[in-house]
Amino acid sequence: MPDEVRWRDADRGRSVLMRPGLVGELPTALEQEGWARFELLSTERALRDAPGLAEAARATHLVPLGQIPETSAAIMDAVGSDSLVAFGGGRVIDTAKAVAAVRGGRVAAAPTTLSGAEMTAIHRLPAGYEGITGIRPELVLADPGAMTSAPEDQLRATAMNALAHGADSLYTPLADGLSRRSALKGAGLIATSLDAAPGGRSARDLALGALLAADAIDRAGLALHHVLSQTSVRVFETPHAETNAALLPIVMEEMSGRAPEQIGALAEALRTDSGGIRERIEELAGGRRGLGNLGADRGRIGQAIEVAMARGELSGMTPGEPIQAADLERLIEAAW
Repeated sequence: MPDEVRWRDADRGRSVLMRPGLVGELPTALEQEGWARFELLSTERALRDAPGLAEAARATHLVPLGQIPETSAAIMDAVGSDSLVAFGGGRVIDTAKAVAAVRGGRVAAAPTTLSGAEMTAIHRLPAGYEGITGIRPELVLADPGAMTSAPEDQLRATAMNALAHGADSLYTPLADGLSRRSALKGAGLIATSLDAAPGGRSARDLALGALLAADAIDRAGLALHHVLSQTSVRVFETPHAETNAALLPIVMEEMSGRAPEQIGALAEALRTDSGGIRERIEELAGGRRGLGNLGADRGRIGQAIEVAMARGELSGMTPGEPIQAADLERLIEAAW
């Protein structure tokens, strides 16, 4: 397959360009795509790898640590443009999306991780603006090298977050042929890449797999896994990618009984069968990961269950018998 990948989603209002070395050419690439005047959201760490990007921006806003409602509120009043470029991981991109959604504007995203935020309209909002519709970036400039540059253990964790996007989207009521093809193609590319030794791995395939999986969840929406992982991150205060990696094998094993056809297709894409999906995902993750090992407080399990049970995706988007609090407790304990 060619090194450069371009596609245009007319129904999503989105253009995607993926090319090795793109991070070193971002000012030129942005200008060529009609983004000559913009304000930049990024971090000091990310900007060290993007020569000339800060200088090309009308203003640069460093995104602080924290949850999206707080990070977006912290910089919203300082932003003076309706054209925002986000260069960084999911926190940076989701912050730009939140600010643009509230202020009115557009976003271009150049991701440095496999978070998938660049492909979705899924993000939180500042307090007081929760009713506003989320937005997705209009332009995605993806450099496979930048997206897969994390150390091996962290890379496998963030790859499980990417895999979870495709996996969770397979069985929602909004899933269709297009979203399922994207999810399964993405899952296969992620698995093939992670099966290779780090020195022989295809960064292009891993990055493209993450983009496709994120496209799938943007189209089909989220269900049980994301309800549980997002809630766990917020309540237990555990790291996002690693929390996904701990929960995904457990939840996919659970879903094999609730959506056997879709999980069978996922297992085939991962080169296993439904009975071995838990072990296969743990293998791709680099071994079993536990919520307890991530610093989660067992005393907050009840709170996590209460918060998750209030999410409509449990009943509206997850197939099978209605999820009960006892089901969530069982899954959390299995992932501990």
